[in-house]
Amino acid sequence: MLARASTPCASSTRVAPRGRCGKKSRARTRVRAEETSTSGSLATVVTDATFEQDVLKSDTLVMVDFWAPWCGPCRMIAPLIDQLAEEYQGKLKAVKLNTDESPSIATEYGIRSIPTVMFFKGGQKVDTVIGAVPKSTLTGTIEKYL
Repeated sequence: MLARASTPCASSTRVAPRGRCGKKSRARTRVRAEETSTSGSLATVVTDATFEQDVLKSDTLVMVDFWAPWCGPCRMIAPLIDQLAEEYQGKLKAVKLNTDESPSIATEYGIRSIPTVMFFKGGQKVDTVIGAVPKSTLTGTIEKYL
């Protein structure tokens, strides 16, 4: 589970709950972020319950986007994840895991900051990209494992 700070306006590695520092409430932000990040997306939503089947047992390379609705950089790379899912359709499976709703998998894989994009092949983690990176960084990582 991602660490939560007890003080308002925490550093980027520890996140203050929404509602402090004049931010919008988490509930309103979550609805808007989920609506924009999953509608019309080729990336599948996975949870703690479906992770093993959808990711670890997949026959193809899987790109897992660990994100949260309140995370600005996560929303910045969401269109890139969708573009890559479309461009590599049939060669790559793109999935999104909301770390707030599925904390067990995020904890198991040591997710300390988001966005984090992990790549799995044959049921094993083969690479990790942390942060809002350019499309070329993700493309290079994908090409390395195809």
